[in-house]
Amino acid sequence: MESTAETGSTGAKARQVEDPLARAELTYLLGMSFQLVLSEFVSRLDAAGYDDLRPVHGLVFQALYGEGATSSELAEKLGVTKQAAGQIVDDLTARGYVERRPHPAGGRRKLVVLTDRALEHLAVAGRLMFEMESELDERLGSQNRRIPRAELAALIRAMANGELPPLRPLW
Repeated sequence: MESTAETGSTGAKARQVEDPLARAELTYLLGMSFQLVLSEFVSRLDAAGYDDLRPVHGLVFQALYGEGATSSELAEKLGVTKQAAGQIVDDLTARGYVERRPHPAGGRRKLVVLTDRALEHLAVAGRLMFEMESELDERLGSQNRRIPRAELAALIRAMANGELPPLRPLW
């Protein structure tokens, strides 16, 4: 779609072409931006030596970061079945990224925690994401903009009505 606008003191008309993405539905824009950011991030992680991991593993690492969680708690955080969470934990245990420990509260429950290997991955991933965000901010800099993190956070909180849902790894 084209529009015209007055420019300068001469009153000359300049043709401006409107970006068709500016009229796209919000779900399309969010989905496309997610796809592009995730694809670039995964490519950089692969190049850094973490080509044995998938995006779902990053979600698991985020959910376990700190004190860890039981497989049931992990399933709830990811919005998957207990069986699916158990399979992910088994896989990551075999790869050396997580381990099961006795639960501090005792009983038969096990606490799934990150290993040093997973913590190293998170450090590399954090650095790569910071670099990506800085590069994106530079690209947007000519328009004097930054990635609208506060606006996206506000959108999420408004839609979630105070309780954040699990980020289901459907990709």
